[in-house]
Amino acid sequence: MHQKKLALVNDVTGYGRCSIAVALPIVSALKVQGCILPTAILSVHTGFHDYYLDDYTDHMTPYIESWKKNGLTFDGISTGFLGSARQIDIVLDFLRDFKGPHTLAIVDPVMGDNGQLYPSYTQEMCDEMQRLLAYADVVTPNVTEACELLNLPYRSDRDLSEDDFAAMAKALADKGPQGVILTGIHNGPYIGNFIYDQGKMSWVRAKKVGGDRSGTGDVFTAIVSASVVRGESLEQAVQKASDFICRVMAYTEELDLPHNAGLAFEEYLTTLR
Repeated sequence: MHQKKLALVNDVTGYGRCSIAVALPIVSALKVQGCILPTAILSVHTGFHDYYLDDYTDHMTPYIESWKKNGLTFDGISTGFLGSARQIDIVLDFLRDFKGPHTLAIVDPVMGDNGQLYPSYTQEMCDEMQRLLAYADVVTPNVTEACELLNLPYRSDRDLSEDDFAAMAKALADKGPQGVILTGIHNGPYIGNFIYDQGKMSWVRAKKVGGDRSGTGDVFTAIVSASVVRGESLEQAVQKASDFICRVMAYTEELDLPHNAGLAFEEYLTTLR
């Protein structure tokens, strides 16, 4: 018997249902041990008008050194938002040291959306994120991030064809990851995910419910990460994540929660298998 262990590289946010606050209970519900490597500690996420942030960059290397000295190993490493080029460099070193032959690396390149990079993102960070792809087994960009990682001019997902998605996914796979999920693709009343898995292409679509909510991508990546580490196929993992988010989004809309409160996933944790 071997319980899977997944390192979660992300920030710790006290309120707002995102990052580690979302990932840790979800991977635990999927019977995977979550081991956190914090990048920052926030009182609330940055979608709130006021937030306290403690940058953890200076502490990451000694934190990782302790893991090394204790001889820790992981079945998977899942990375989320990284706040600086230096943090990306630290994560690159972490992957070099901890990614064994049977360790899956899942990279969520949280860089931007709707054709715009996040204000904190610099060209240096974009270049460093491209380097991170060489160590990834699975990458989960939206179309904005995929275009940036491929140095392509942005085009809305509504203007892209199936051949365009296939070409983008193949180009990303050529940079390292054999699994590519192009996320959040608008398709009429549906939100789709285009999957490229070692040359095989498929779609997973779910009915669009409600509007954009903070932490949705963190929920998606957490479910996908834990599922593939447990040995499920990429398509199975994406289907599970899409179905879960669709159910939780409907419930969250019923509660009429503000968008920066994220997804009210707690009620549905026991449905994850």
